[in-house]
Amino acid sequence: MEYNPREVERKWQKFWEESGAYEPREDKALPKKYILSMFPYPSGNIHMGHVRNYCISDAIARKFRKEGYNVLHPIGWDAFGMPAENAAIKHKTHPKAWTYSNIENMKSQLYSLGFSFSKMRELATCDRVYSKWEQTFFIAMWEKGLIYRKKGFLNWCPNDKTVLANEQVIEGKCWRCDTPVVQKEMYQYYIKITDYAEELLQDLDALEGKWPNQVLTMQRNWIGKSEGLSFVFELEKSIQNGDGVISELEVFTTRPDTIFGASYCAVAPEHPLVKAILENAQNYGLAKEVMEQIQVMQNTSERERAQQEKIGIPLGIYAIHPLSQKRIPLWVANFVLMGYGSGAVMSVPAHDERDFEFAKKYDLPIIPVIQPKDSKDFTQNGFYTEGGVLINSQEYDGLDNEEAKQKIIAYFEKSGKGRAVVNFKLRDWGISRQRYWGTPIPLIHCEFCGIVPESLEKLPVALPEDVSIDGEGNPLDKHLSWKHCACPKCGKNALRETDTLDTFVESSWYFLRYTTPQNLRQNEAISAEDAQYWMDVDEYIGGIEHAILHLLYARFFTKVLKSLGYTESSEPFSNLLTQGMVTKDGAKMSKSKGNVVDPSEIIAQFGADTARLFILFAAPPVRELEWNDSAVEGSFRFIKRLCAKIEKVQKITILPKIAVENLSQKEKYARKKVYEALKKSNETFTHESGYAFNTLIAACMEALNALNEQDNAKVWSEGYFILLNVLEPIIPHICWELSKKYFNLANFAPIALDASALKEDSITMAITINGKRRGEIKVAINADDTEVLALAKVAVEKWINGVAIVKEIVVPNKLVNFVVQ
Repeated sequence: MEYNPREVERKWQKFWEESGAYEPREDKALPKKYILSMFPYPSGNIHMGHVRNYCISDAIARKFRKEGYNVLHPIGWDAFGMPAENAAIKHKTHPKAWTYSNIENMKSQLYSLGFSFSKMRELATCDRVYSKWEQTFFIAMWEKGLIYRKKGFLNWCPNDKTVLANEQVIEGKCWRCDTPVVQKEMYQYYIKITDYAEELLQDLDALEGKWPNQVLTMQRNWIGKSEGLSFVFELEKSIQNGDGVISELEVFTTRPDTIFGASYCAVAPEHPLVKAILENAQNYGLAKEVMEQIQVMQNTSERERAQQEKIGIPLGIYAIHPLSQKRIPLWVANFVLMGYGSGAVMSVPAHDERDFEFAKKYDLPIIPVIQPKDSKDFTQNGFYTEGGVLINSQEYDGLDNEEAKQKIIAYFEKSGKGRAVVNFKLRDWGISRQRYWGTPIPLIHCEFCGIVPESLEKLPVALPEDVSIDGEGNPLDKHLSWKHCACPKCGKNALRETDTLDTFVESSWYFLRYTTPQNLRQNEAISAEDAQYWMDVDEYIGGIEHAILHLLYARFFTKVLKSLGYTESSEPFSNLLTQGMVTKDGAKMSKSKGNVVDPSEIIAQFGADTARLFILFAAPPVRELEWNDSAVEGSFRFIKRLCAKIEKVQKITILPKIAVENLSQKEKYARKKVYEALKKSNETFTHESGYAFNTLIAACMEALNALNEQDNAKVWSEGYFILLNVLEPIIPHICWELSKKYFNLANFAPIALDASALKEDSITMAITINGKRRGEIKVAINADDTEVLALAKVAVEKWINGVAIVKEIVVPNKLVNFVVQ
């Protein structure tokens, strides 16, 4: 049969859509599989990363459908976000029009690859009904105290008078006008994810072996649990702070055993102490250039500061060490974060690498207070971070450092000067954005009632469409009428909140929304019955770049929604597969590098099945995939060959009965390779295997080669009956075409493994002479020694001619050894 991909693919895509072949069934007595790839942002065109992601999930979904599972394999669109506003500015269009146009274009491209998505479960996060329920969740969390408002620092462009996302700050300047960006303190909304820090950390244990170790480690490090001591340094002189004074500095340390080694304290640039000093700079002798340096530090985002060289500025004030009573200088340092602990740290250069480098740079004292138990020569690097015994620590000298930790903490707690605390690096989630294209925050500012949520019956709070987006300011705040409303409590004139939600909020519950059928979505956020049946996601597939924030927020949101009664799930994703990126010429595909491969061009030239086959054959899913044009052509040739050789197949609807005892060696070998491919298929479609489709495809290619070495029509028919079943998840269009024509699709039912076909009736034995390998023979399994020795002597005749064989050794089914003189 001649291979015509365009005709075949168009035919079967139409059939699948019209028959609803890939919609989940309503029968909840069936075993289920929920297979999900991370949904895409509708940027306009799909790229090879999309193709790989969805090829993986589609192959898994198709395999489980054939095995009788009820499969949910949905697609949707992470549709809000800044790129739509940027496009609106650039192309003089509306973000909504741009977004929905892109969705239609990308949807067409994805379906051209034959992906078996449920069309009835599709969603876009910018749909009003999606916003309605997201705003409902927001209000419930607000009323529960999980969302609060406070001031926070944001990237601010003074020229455009607008807040900038981190990615809009290029080398400290606005991406549009090159104006230096400053940090501006503004009111923000935060979710108390820190209330769930311990639960988020502990529940990672249940994901061991199901999620990649790398991801689990990244999540644990991001949550960053640490136990230590919180205590205060009394300031040598109190600092005037508005109408009050600051007389002490609270710090947190995980190493109270090193407290006597503290030689300076470092505070965050945003610390209230620093602000108070700047406001009264003349009282502290701060030069103008020093003040400017501190202000530059304050106007640099924490993200940028983390990438900078460690910088410090002395504040010219001192604190008193609580134990030694020594004067300790205070420095403002760019590496101290206001959101971790108290925004101030005691610095011990002798026992911390960062503190050591800082102290060396600024010539600060380095006081060792711990030494190894077995050596006094412990400062080869200038600092020592391991355990040992205390020195230079007054009455704690000679104690093991772990024992000293507990005793020092006990002293502080007993004296009321400090307390043992648990801290987390995880900070509350800032969710408000000063942009148009996002879910409006459903709060109202009333002069008399304060901040109140919108009435539930008035949701969704929808975006106005008559907006002007020019990159200056917040379009919602500038809108003439949208923000003006009545207070839901007192009915008086009030103002809507003009911030919109971080788009991570939308992607933190979409997987739960998919479980709800389309006909229930207007009246239910998450159908309890359907969520109970479908959740948890059995296999979640996406890039490693989402290992921290998206996955953490999704886990958090699931726990919150469970507490609100929307789901019974505690963890959303039972298994996680992080696929590698697609590269070309050794680099990630990007327009700037000129190495982008357009999936549409590959489909037009070779067909969707070729694109799918190459993507799944080129590398295991978790590994990086290097694009290779010749390998794409090789995949195309394999499918053409698969079509050409089917002429040797008989039309059947059940596996043929084959008299195995009458088969030739080549016929037996062909059957063996076919059943090896079936066995490999059963092994491949498990999370534990890593879905190594490349080895499965290789097994199918070997099987086709073996079939081609024999002429038995029944063996050919059995082989194709099985191989088309095995290959259907990978190259579905041609497998449906050939299977319909020759087997009426009967081969898509589960096929039992014929273990007898895998058995070897012969074995290869090595032949050694005086221990050196000289040849090999193929003999029947358990052949007698006489036959084995006779065949072996023929095989190595040139090595034993003219020499005396002293000894003949046969190790059954393994080797023959001749000892000669």
